[in-house]
Amino acid sequence: MPRQQLKVRAEAITSATPPTLWALLADATSYANWGPWNASGYEDPSFRGKDALRWMRYGRKTTVERILELEENRRLVYSVERGIPVRGYRAEVTLAPTPDGTRVTWSAQWDRTLLGRVVHWKLRTLYPEVMAKLIAAAEAADASTRTA
Repeated sequence: MPRQQLKVRAEAITSATPPTLWALLADATSYANWGPWNASGYEDPSFRGKDALRWMRYGRKTTVERILELEENRRLVYSVERGIPVRGYRAEVTLAPTPDGTRVTWSAQWDRTLLGRVVHWKLRTLYPEVMAKLIAAAEAADASTRTA
């Protein structure tokens, strides 16, 4: 019998370009600058490609994620290794060019467990917040490059 999954998703359209968004998404060291995290980085700062482990601290909790797939300016897929009590967590961020900018979709799913439901309750509000902060940072970066 297939496992039931919990899911979260945030989607937005922005005037920012895929390369501007990608620059923010592909560099975990910048996450604390634009997102809700206190600090962020890589377990091995010299390695940032597929299978790299990145971390984000939110309050007193640190989550470690493994990068599973990278398609520059298009797609980032990762899993949670530790830090939040979930099983089978897999998330994907996609960037799709539009005539006026980019459609950004950030989604995740994981196994439906008791603790997974608690995480779901929190991530339902956190994902839209992360998306709004990403969009704001990307649009500000795009605006500064246009005026420079």
